[in-house]
Amino acid sequence: MTAPSHVLSPRTAMKFRLPRFGLGGSPLGDLPGPDGDVTATVTIDAAYQAGIRFFDTAPRYGRGQSERRFGTALARRPRGEFLVSTKVGRLIDGTPDFSADGITRSLADSRERLGLDVDLVLLDEPGEHWQQAIEDAYPVLHELRRGHLIAAIGVAADDWRLLDRFVRDTEIDAVRLAGQYSLLDRSATPLLDRCEARGVVAIAAGVLGKEVLRIDQSKQTTDPTAILARRISAVCERYGVSLPQAALAFPGRHSAVGSVLIGAASQAEIRADAALVRQSVPAELWRDQELLGLLD
Repeated sequence: MTAPSHVLSPRTAMKFRLPRFGLGGSPLGDLPGPDGDVTATVTIDAAYQAGIRFFDTAPRYGRGQSERRFGTALARRPRGEFLVSTKVGRLIDGTPDFSADGITRSLADSRERLGLDVDLVLLDEPGEHWQQAIEDAYPVLHELRRGHLIAAIGVAADDWRLLDRFVRDTEIDAVRLAGQYSLLDRSATPLLDRCEARGVVAIAAGVLGKEVLRIDQSKQTTDPTAILARRISAVCERYGVSLPQAALAFPGRHSAVGSVLIGAASQAEIRADAALVRQSVPAELWRDQELLGLLD
């Protein structure tokens, strides 16, 4: 089932642009209690001071806590300086509701928790509800965008094939892909190629997985992903580049990837990640024949 033909048109130029890096809000929603409120605020402040101007959240991140915390921390900042994305289709307890009324209520509730207008609204993990998301939920967002009540619309999922369906059959502006395009997994390349052709911006999340952050060359392992991470890390080290640094830089090398999300739950964590982002990766690394072979 595709979207009505009257909403489809050829697109080649990317019409919605995002900052190169953003802060993902899932870890901040999971911080417990009043201390979590304080930690979230200082973490968001540290991200802002590091130059991050894109903030991604959702109702189900901490049952609304992530949205509230972003709203509190960003209320002091000039609204024209940053972009905010949130999600619809999943309630704060994760229950799916992709009905037209559900989408309208969800966005209104998110705006209330944030206390901010939302720039980008994403359908949240449609999964088996993809058909209702296209037939009922997508038209609501399409009309909100056409009325300039939101700037852009898209879909968030961890299945690149599902996202590819929306890129092919609707006029979304963005996809948020959790995993499947990173140094260790490039299975979503066909999706990104379609995004490039359709003018859809891709947001890469989950690029700093445990294999990247917890690599230990001294331990024996038979896990193929861990072995690949070690081999890539060894190549990177020859160029003075750490594996996390390369992992943050890699997705943006595809022209469809407009932003890479960094997940952080503390001031120290976001500062460390921001420091990695500021370090340049030598162009020679990406031309290294051994690395190219590992990425093939």
